[in-house]
Amino acid sequence: MAGRGRPRAFDRETALRRAMEVFWRQGYEATSMTDLTSAMGIASPSLYAAFGSKEALFRESVTLYNATEGAAMARALTELPTARAAVEAVLRDNARVYTDAANPSGCMIVLAATNCSAANAPVQEHLAYWRKASAEMMARRLDRGVREGELPAGTDTEAMAAFYTTVIQGMSVQARDGASGADLDKTVDRAMAAWDVVAAPAR
Repeated sequence: MAGRGRPRAFDRETALRRAMEVFWRQGYEATSMTDLTSAMGIASPSLYAAFGSKEALFRESVTLYNATEGAAMARALTELPTARAAVEAVLRDNARVYTDAANPSGCMIVLAATNCSAANAPVQEHLAYWRKASAEMMARRLDRGVREGELPAGTDTEAMAAFYTTVIQGMSVQARDGASGADLDKTVDRAMAAWDVVAAPAR
């Protein structure tokens, strides 16, 4: 009798990208294992063997999202010459990514675990960690703007970063509700028009 054939290998990176897109579109709790195996083109045993669990797969999907769709933020905050240019680039890039027809709308880090049961609190906390890390990254870039004289001494950089982070997160929700890239760019225009007011030290 002929021996059993070896299981067909799958492209792990492609499968992970497909899982990321499902989580991004549907959210963690609304995504079933059937949704994942169907999108990834693999059976449940292969998924567990390759990724360990649904939560582990989600965390790896978040890492992929940050390394791909979310990577522009880190580049802008480290490479652009002024804090203002860096923050505006972050907002403009997010407006583009959130409304790109090739991807699910909005931001995975903002939307994928907005509602979670107590059992999945670690997933919610994981995304909260990444959102906080992004705000802290922006605050550190604003600190540099203060040191270099671009922003006034005494600027509350954490509050300023919180303001622009709130704008970013709001744009994510608007994109999920159907806002276009042009709509979000108008929001960015107004957020940047408020730059000097937001940067002014509190009295």
